[in-house]
Amino acid sequence: MSRISHCLWFDHQAEDAARFYTSVFKNGKIGKISRYGKEGFEIHGQPEGKVMVVEFQIEGQTYLALNGGPLFKFNEAMSIVVNCETQEEIDYYWKALSDGGEEGHCGWLKDRFGVSWQINPIILGEMMVDADVQKRERVTKAFLSMHKYDIAALKRAYEGK
Repeated sequence: MSRISHCLWFDHQAEDAARFYTSVFKNGKIGKISRYGKEGFEIHGQPEGKVMVVEFQIEGQTYLALNGGPLFKFNEAMSIVVNCETQEEIDYYWKALSDGGEEGHCGWLKDRFGVSWQINPIILGEMMVDADVQKRERVTKAFLSMHKYDIAALKRAYEGK
């Protein structure tokens, strides 16, 4: 297990979510799975044998998926960022992760479990720190109108075309 990991609180879909995420990413794998026992039922209210926590990794990052019940919900205050080198990568992750979820603006989406993701082209970060203010403003204007990022359109804006 990594020294630092991320814990995602699900109502009851922890294992489904972990299996979904590890199927989307080439470098994904399921780790240890713990289950609720008899002890603590009066506090957690979960049946014995139900999945409690699924450890999984995607792209070298360790996550814990916890079946904690309906107390907490995901929101955009926390998102997972996927940095992409090509339009093909953006298209792949956008389609896979938004399936059953909802598309947002500026590369944001929510997956079928309500987790927010940002599918970002690496080149955008490079464009946004360019010393030329006009280039940055053209790129900003372009990306603010996008849902899924379009690298070719960002490059055209950057170049003033």
